[in-house]
Amino acid sequence: MERKKEPLAYRMCPRTIEEFVGQEHIVGKGKLLYRMIKANRISSIILYGPPGTGKTSLARVIAATTKASFEKLNAVTAGVAEIKKIISDTQNPMFNPTGRTVLFIDEIHRFNKAQQDALLPYVENGTIVLIGATTENPYFVVNKALISRSTVFMLKPLESSHIAKIIRMALTDSERGLGNYMIRMDEDALEYLADISNGDARRALNALELAAVTTDPDADGLIHITLEVIEECVQKKAIAFDKSGEAHYDNISAFIKSMRGSDPDAALFYLARALYAGEDPEFLIRRIIICASEDVGMANPAALQLAVAAAQGIHMVGMPEARLLLAHAAVMVAVSPKSNSCYRALEKAMHDVETKKTGDVPMRLRNAPVSGMKQQGYGVGYKYAHDYPGNYVKQQYLPDGMEGTVYYEPTSNGYEARIKEWLEKTRNS
Repeated sequence: MERKKEPLAYRMCPRTIEEFVGQEHIVGKGKLLYRMIKANRISSIILYGPPGTGKTSLARVIAATTKASFEKLNAVTAGVAEIKKIISDTQNPMFNPTGRTVLFIDEIHRFNKAQQDALLPYVENGTIVLIGATTENPYFVVNKALISRSTVFMLKPLESSHIAKIIRMALTDSERGLGNYMIRMDEDALEYLADISNGDARRALNALELAAVTTDPDADGLIHITLEVIEECVQKKAIAFDKSGEAHYDNISAFIKSMRGSDPDAALFYLARALYAGEDPEFLIRRIIICASEDVGMANPAALQLAVAAAQGIHMVGMPEARLLLAHAAVMVAVSPKSNSCYRALEKAMHDVETKKTGDVPMRLRNAPVSGMKQQGYGVGYKYAHDYPGNYVKQQYLPDGMEGTVYYEPTSNGYEARIKEWLEKTRNS
């Protein structure tokens, strides 16, 4: 198979906004960036997100649609001299009759303060329409003055369905892709490549091209790309479950049961399997949070706090570091003393609400926002707990006919043992 000069990932870059796959939250029909591109009314923007999510592709789409001059710089190699030349050419009516240039700067976070300051006045007066691309949070790495004069768009990792669509386009496109070659790619290989690429279209296309050019055709000239071929190309073995099949649910079930069963080693093993298979970290932390509440509960209230903090941290740091937070939270849940007393209490209360005549809220517990309501008995007889020793006073809170019903029965595990001791005193007082 003859290999074309440009990499497949470069050749398959979208030429129009209609060919662009993913990022519907910013380039879907009717969204701001879509309207800006279609109307050729691009103002300065900064695109940030993980590699392979379409930042450079969007810049190329803009370059193909804009009527202004388009220039590209890479912040790693460019300096102030290159910026000044572009500005000079833009201001020269012989070189640029429009007096306006769209300047794409890749890896803009690598520009130092002097380089960014050199751009500022020309971005401000509209001579330069800046398109900056960065994998770093621009609010931390880009001049605040440039940020204030630009619209920031965050690109998200592509969904596996997006990557699969791009792979299929590359396999069938005769002009830019691999459509002129006799290639058959097994569906499990395609789905695995889409999953294992972790939202990076460039990574997927590079692996696909490598598979195509290194696989010998059979006697009929057919290049057969199997799961084993893709595993070799990405140097990562496929494990025995995918993210939507039955084995996915088996693995997550084992993960939860291992945490519930206080086995941190098994919990970490099943967590590692899930992460290796490309499982969504947010899905995993949701399961940990549920387990922290349902299975640890009041035996160690700190477990739920830590799990929720890990969920917040995952949003802040992203993968791959987010897996450390997942491990931290999973181990905390696994080694904590266990109690499902809150879960059981709620189940019993829900059953009563659904099946019994539970009566009305006692009048003493009802608010009386209007003075006339108090004359009808609203709030009359209510005892304010903080007026009594120990901030506790015995009174009936459940409706008439349900007094004495017990839902919450604390265990003697961990912190809940103290709660049990206190409740026994109050309930028997």
